[in-house]
Amino acid sequence: MNQAKKVVALVPMRHHSVRVPGKNYKLIAGKPLFHHILTTLQNCPEISQIVVDTDSENIIEGIQKDYPNVMVFKRPNYLTADTVPMNEILMYDTEIVPADLYIQTHSTNPLLKSETISSAIQTLIQNFPAYDSLFSVTRQQTRYWDNLSRPINHNPAILIRTQDLPPIYEENSCIYVFTRETLKNKRNRIGERPFLFEIERSEAFDIDEELDFLLADLMLKHRSQIGQS
Repeated sequence: MNQAKKVVALVPMRHHSVRVPGKNYKLIAGKPLFHHILTTLQNCPEISQIVVDTDSENIIEGIQKDYPNVMVFKRPNYLTADTVPMNEILMYDTEIVPADLYIQTHSTNPLLKSETISSAIQTLIQNFPAYDSLFSVTRQQTRYWDNLSRPINHNPAILIRTQDLPPIYEENSCIYVFTRETLKNKRNRIGERPFLFEIERSEAFDIDEELDFLLADLMLKHRSQIGQS
């Protein structure tokens, strides 16, 4: 895969959210949350089509009004429960919209930058098939312990600086790049040989709680002010 013929971005969105009611269409930095990721994806030249699958009439109406070039369709009822794994939703989406390569992200990642997403797509294209998939990670270099008080990544008897600790990588759920073949064979968007794509902590911000929403709102406004100065 020297060059993907068609790259499709998948952005599944739920109508309801337990911790932050109406999260996906709640205003953040002056816009509904889902607007931020759609605008970011539209600025990625590698992406041929953006696809949103949702059970929310609010989101469907908003996309049809403000993002007419984005494909949006109603998620079938059997896939709307909170217990349905994301990989099953992606199996449904990739059946409807064929592509050579898929990039999946979330509306809850409003701080992701277009150039970061483009770089992730190009990284997998250039390294395929040595790597069959890619997912974004955040580097962690601090002292971790398990629930039995056992050190995970350090020796308590040898106190070294945290920046000298061997890094641990957190799957931050911001970017996944994969083929349908990988998804179908593994029933997972992460394949047998995934590339761990490190992104800046300032972008790897997933909104899950009200505090996350407030922090992301401040960061987006700050980024906008810097861009205007």
